[in-house]
Amino acid sequence: MSAIEITELLGDGIGPELAESVHQVADSLPVDFKFIPVDWSLETREARGDDAIDDAYESMQKTKLAVKYPTVTNKRSPNALIRKRCNFSVIYRPAISIKGIHSNFKEDVNLHIVRIATGGTYDDPGQLIGKDAAVSLRMVERLPCQQAARFAFDLARRKGMAYGDSHYSVTSSSKHTIQRVTDGLFEEVVANVAAKNTDVEHHVELFDALLAKIIIDPTQYEVVLVLNEYGDFLSDMASGLVGSLGTGASGNYSFDENDQVDIAMFDPAGGTAPDIAGKNVANPAAVLLAFGMLLNHVDRYDLGHALRMSLLNAIESGQSTRDLGGKLNTDEFTKVVIDNIPAHL
Repeated sequence: MSAIEITELLGDGIGPELAESVHQVADSLPVDFKFIPVDWSLETREARGDDAIDDAYESMQKTKLAVKYPTVTNKRSPNALIRKRCNFSVIYRPAISIKGIHSNFKEDVNLHIVRIATGGTYDDPGQLIGKDAAVSLRMVERLPCQQAARFAFDLARRKGMAYGDSHYSVTSSSKHTIQRVTDGLFEEVVANVAAKNTDVEHHVELFDALLAKIIIDPTQYEVVLVLNEYGDFLSDMASGLVGSLGTGASGNYSFDENDQVDIAMFDPAGGTAPDIAGKNVANPAAVLLAFGMLLNHVDRYDLGHALRMSLLNAIESGQSTRDLGGKLNTDEFTKVVIDNIPAHL
């Protein structure tokens, strides 16, 4: 088989250590990976400006796959820039309880959050009106809503099959009773997609009620589909419920004219952690889980599942980095994960 080519957006802080962990895991798997590095350090991005964005985009256009490491935001968010350039319309972030991680929340969480990556108020910083008022435009577009809805229903169907649950559901959530035009358009699009996917249950929940009900009983929800701002809030809340931002991973997706995934980029949710950079103590769990999502995406679910189970078992047994209560450094944790992946794959 030909090598799987992956664009690698190299970042700042702990980014190089996370990249080394991913490379060690990739080298241990029975697949040939070819990483194509793109320097996305703050120094390079500030020196080269839009040319650095162009380099990343051109490489991702060729590989259709990318892993992105944490990057510093100074004047412009590199995350926002690459999402816009690649036309990413969907962000998928699982939030799943991991045994061995202390959390103040005692219920098991198994949420799959599908967030529309464009629009809302995030695309418009707003402007002042006189001295005492400000306004921003909130945009909700039909096509990204449609792409995200189809992604969510397909995801629910796959998860239902994997878990042997024929009633795996999608819950769309917004404030459509108040934001009748914008959130109303979103719910209309989702309802139309749901009508063509009747094998997957569809529920509608007001967003404020959703937050409360997840905290009361998260087992009511599986795949949750939300607009941009709501997805940002919900993802961070869910990370808090499972006890760590250090295990958060996400996938970013653009689509072709047939609504099939075009470019997919996977990244950890955490930041650059400059205080521990270069000390070999960073937790690579999130970026390894992101790499597992990439393996799923390229139809190597067997490898993605094996990587996830090895990582989760290591954490459950107390073999984890210090931020999760363990004693291992970055290299040691990575080695434990590698050693526990079955050799017969």
